[in-house]
Amino acid sequence: MGIKVAKFGGTSVADGIQIAKIKKILADDSERRFVVVSAPGKRFERDSKVTDILYSCINNKKQNIPYEQLFQVICDRFSAMEMYLGVDVGLKDTFAEIRQRIDDGASEDYVASRGEFLNAKIIAAYLGYDFADAADMVRFDEKGKLLPEETNKAMAAELRKHEYAVIPGFYGSKPDGSVKTFSRGGSDITGSLAARAVKAYVYENWTDVSGFLVADPRIIKNPEPISTVSYRELRELSYMGASVLHEDAIYPARISNIPINIRNTNEPDNPGTMITSESDVRLDGRIVTGIAGKKDFVVVALSKSRLATERGFVRKLAGILEDHDVTLEHMPSGIDTISVIMSMESVNGKLDDILDEFERQLQPESMEVSENVALIATVGCGMSFRPGVSAKLFTALAKAGINIRMIDQGSSEMNIIVGVHNDDFESSIKAIYEAFIDKKEENC
Repeated sequence: MGIKVAKFGGTSVADGIQIAKIKKILADDSERRFVVVSAPGKRFERDSKVTDILYSCINNKKQNIPYEQLFQVICDRFSAMEMYLGVDVGLKDTFAEIRQRIDDGASEDYVASRGEFLNAKIIAAYLGYDFADAADMVRFDEKGKLLPEETNKAMAAELRKHEYAVIPGFYGSKPDGSVKTFSRGGSDITGSLAARAVKAYVYENWTDVSGFLVADPRIIKNPEPISTVSYRELRELSYMGASVLHEDAIYPARISNIPINIRNTNEPDNPGTMITSESDVRLDGRIVTGIAGKKDFVVVALSKSRLATERGFVRKLAGILEDHDVTLEHMPSGIDTISVIMSMESVNGKLDDILDEFERQLQPESMEVSENVALIATVGCGMSFRPGVSAKLFTALAKAGINIRMIDQGSSEMNIIVGVHNDDFESSIKAIYEAFIDKKEENC
């Protein structure tokens, strides 16, 4: 019998009603032996995620503001789940321990992780599965960096002891035993790590959507679903804003060649999206797999004669950004030009200093700055096999009256990134979607 790892996100475990759906999903397939769960998410639009409330508790404590009322909201919510599901896991004692730890100055990571911890305890009891604490398996170093190989060994050893187990996502531990969390959405990573450790033949990621869509449904009405996507395509789409799956969750599954299946807890019969290695991707003639983008970038275009032959230019440029703790997002270049693309958030309050350093150290002949730029990635493995894709994309934007500020194409020819003004972001995505998807990608 093969093994599946099933991870259920916040909306899938938001209350007892949702958790009851999980029991049915697991009962339908005995190969779903290991379950990773998030903290309870929103039950309705104006509801709060448990993790957000926990962060508020610790922030109040740091500012000497009473947090007890907020913490009681969490207690009431988990107690209601326990009562609805008909289980008793000793929550009162656990609540008292967490409250005492907060009063004693517990770390933000510890407090934030308790949503997953409590939820996993309740769900394990309800399902009749073992509880396997991620703190005993997911390893970080002293600086908080994930140790993937140590984690894999520890997880494999621990999970061999369990036929069926529930694992809290989002956190692990450092060498001193203190809790360390991933970034938000990190339960996806825990699920991927578990899939690798038990050599699962598929990692199911259950959420509130039926897989990936070609474009953001807030921009495109009823966009087409993506049935299959490669790891590389997904990496590009996730980086550019497609947020169904945490982008760091891809690596552990990818190195073990484990497919990831994005499924909908509320529509369990929908096959969702299958994420596979490139060699498994079905070349069905589709050129574009997905369209994604983000707003609020700044582009600095530098020009200098014989720039391509000047030794150390790129190194000095990257060093300036490193000194200012700014991430270089993209760097398209030509013979005598190079453009530096940074998020406006990362350069907030630093842009003038960075430009001064560019002038002093790089001595460009000209320097042009464009703010409020949106980046849009058109991604697809099939793009490298079809001529005329770029022409079709640029023609679509031109017909929509959109001025392209920047163009960057990866060496794999799997994506084309264009920069437009923030105000043209939605219109650009609509134009690209209409050109490649609405017209069923007719001849380029």
